[in-house]
Amino acid sequence: MADHDERFMRMALDEAQAAADAGEVPVGAVIVDPATGDVVSTGANGPVGAHDPTAHAEIVALRHAAKKFGNYRLTDLTLYVTLEPCAMCAGAISHARIGRVVWGADDPKGGAVIHGARVFDQPTCHWRPATAGGVLAAEAAELLRSFFRARRGTRAHSAR
Repeated sequence: MADHDERFMRMALDEAQAAADAGEVPVGAVIVDPATGDVVSTGANGPVGAHDPTAHAEIVALRHAAKKFGNYRLTDLTLYVTLEPCAMCAGAISHARIGRVVWGADDPKGGAVIHGARVFDQPTCHWRPATAGGVLAAEAAELLRSFFRARRGTRAHSAR
C-alpha cells in the first residue's frame, strides 16, 4: 500500500507543480481505482485562472471523475491530494462517497480532516472515508513554502 500511495502522491505533486507554474497555489489531486490501479482523473488548483472559488484540486478531480462515470457517487475510489482537504473539499468528498483520502502535508490553518472542522468526525457527516495523511509530506510542504516564498519575494521586490 505504501508504494502505491507514494506513486500516486508523486502524480499529485506533478499536478501541484502544474498549478504553481500557472500561478495557482500548488495543490494537486489524483483519483485512483484501487481495484485496478488505474488513474481515473486528476486535478490541479485553479481558482484564480478559472475565476471559481470552488476550483480546488480535489473538486476539479471529483468533477472529472463524476463526468467520466456519469455518476457523482465515486464509491471505493481513492483520492490523493498534496494538502489536507479544506471543509469545502471534505464535504464534497463525503457527498461523492470516496472510499479513501490520502494527503501529503497537514494544513493546521485551513485543513478540515484532522484540523479545524474535522468534517468526517461530525455526526452530520453522511459518509466517512478512510483517511491517511503524511504521504510525501515534506515534498508537498516544500512545494507550498517555495511558492509562497517566491510570491513574497516578488511582492517585496515590486513594492520598492
